[in-house]
Amino acid sequence: MPYKIAVANEKGGVAKTTSVVSLAGALVEMGHRVLVVDLDPQANLTLALGLKPKDVTHSVAQVLLNSLDPKEVIRTTEVENLDLLPSNAEMGLAERFLPVRQSYDTILRSSLSNNLPYDYILFDCPPALGAITLNAITAADMLVIPTQAEYFSAYALKSMMSAIRKVRDQSNPNLNYRVFITMYDRRNRTHRTLLEQLQTTFGNDGLLETIIETDTKLRESPIVGIPIMYYVSRTRSAEQYRALAQELIHDVEKIKVRTAA
Repeated sequence: MPYKIAVANEKGGVAKTTSVVSLAGALVEMGHRVLVVDLDPQANLTLALGLKPKDVTHSVAQVLLNSLDPKEVIRTTEVENLDLLPSNAEMGLAERFLPVRQSYDTILRSSLSNNLPYDYILFDCPPALGAITLNAITAADMLVIPTQAEYFSAYALKSMMSAIRKVRDQSNPNLNYRVFITMYDRRNRTHRTLLEQLQTTFGNDGLLETIIETDTKLRESPIVGIPIMYYVSRTRSAEQYRALAQELIHDVEKIKVRTAA
């Protein structure tokens, strides 16, 4: 079974989509086969991988609302072994109508229950704790929360922790989570101070060691529709996302060993 990772934060602008694309690229580069799932009505992940949402005839919304087989929706990308379950404007309907369904929070998990031929599935969630994000967290083995080392972004982590407790209590008791820092500027005193506070709050088990710093090249890669490591292989952010992928894989292996025991 693929290991499923939801990338989510109630706060927007924390590099969720960039992190999904970059993590996926790093995992593929390491020899894994990866599916990314665009759950955001803005469809930025779909755009970032070179597909225009208006050209998407079958989207993940139809998987959620009409029980369409994901295999009929999955699209290949320019990167071999990196596939996409795309989004378009229909995702707004999913957010609106999912809550009227019985056991609506488990629909995504059930839709992906068949043995899909991937090592990892990454969910790119909208910047809200609505029905779609709840579906992703319920389906995930791990929730990864990108956050800036800034007050409003760090404050939003309170809501994310509440969501984790809710999902663990109701539908996904084995959900793990990790927080990591994005768009970090080492010269910024506020960033350094909030990083120390996050390290104290979450410790080594909750906060990932790898930090993603600001990088102009990282903003350019969505324009060409490929992950950063396939655009500029040796840029700082490419190396940092490789390190982040390695750290996550290490954590996943530890979790699997602990669960098996």
